[in-house]
Amino acid sequence: MFLKIKSPTFIDRLSLEINQTQKSLLRAVLKDDSGIICSVLQKELSFGQQFLDWEGLNELPYGVYTLEVSQGADEMKMRLVKRV
Repeated sequence: MFLKIKSPTFIDRLSLEINQTQKSLLRAVLKDDSGIICSVLQKELSFGQQFLDWEGLNELPYGVYTLEVSQGADEMKMRLVKRV
């Protein structure tokens, strides 16, 4: 796994920890329960371990979301919960 989420619950931002072995583009998509895209993040990453805060998520309604992250050939999905 190339990415870690500090917590599966969030309020207004997601804190990501990325282990980067080469320069590449990180693409993250946050979808709601019905599969509608709520937010997209694209970031060019350089070599090394990086921490990234995905901010601006406070306008999303509370509920369950799916985070889909791709970086080169690596892809992963995880469930997250936005709480009060």
